[in-house]
Amino acid sequence: MKEKFEILRSTCVPLPLENVDTDQIIPARFLKATTKEGFGANLFRDWRFDKEGNKIESFVLNDPEYSGKILVAGKNFGSGSSREHAAWAIAGYGFRVVVSSFFADIHKNNELNNGVLPVVVSEPFLAELFASIEENTGTEAEVNLPEQTITNLSTGKSECFEIDRYKKHCLINGLDDIDYLLANKSRIEDYEKTNIFI
Repeated sequence: MKEKFEILRSTCVPLPLENVDTDQIIPARFLKATTKEGFGANLFRDWRFDKEGNKIESFVLNDPEYSGKILVAGKNFGSGSSREHAAWAIAGYGFRVVVSSFFADIHKNNELNNGVLPVVVSEPFLAELFASIEENTGTEAEVNLPEQTITNLSTGKSECFEIDRYKKHCLINGLDDIDYLLANKSRIEDYEKTNIFI
């Protein structure tokens, strides 16, 4: 079981860069691990730290003025390879939502499978949200999954977003695919008893 997701109100971390690929999200040298533990520490590793392991103070994740569970990213987030480790790193760092005007399809699904909600917004809404965060680092957004809306609380502007009905059910109830199957175990067994397979 994962943490249930219904309504999230949080400050935002801005990453106004387009075409952020999965190798930038989690560099390939960290892909040897087979469990999800520890990936959050290496999220955007080569942007957060120099070759000697020192923090790059200018990078947003190292700026104490920015925090929160919502990552606001530029267009075409998660392009490149299909590595699920990128979604592991985003979730492991503590983000519950990534907002962008476009996601690479495989990465978008990987986020959904790992308890992170990818919210696709229009480019004008995204630009306004970036502007609000730049003006006030304490800008909050509210993501209402049942209603499928996101609101910039600085301006009051809202937009609706799309999500697969099954994935929405899983996020709201804190289920992954295995949890969902186990929750329906009795229905599956009843079906097997009443249907003959040849």
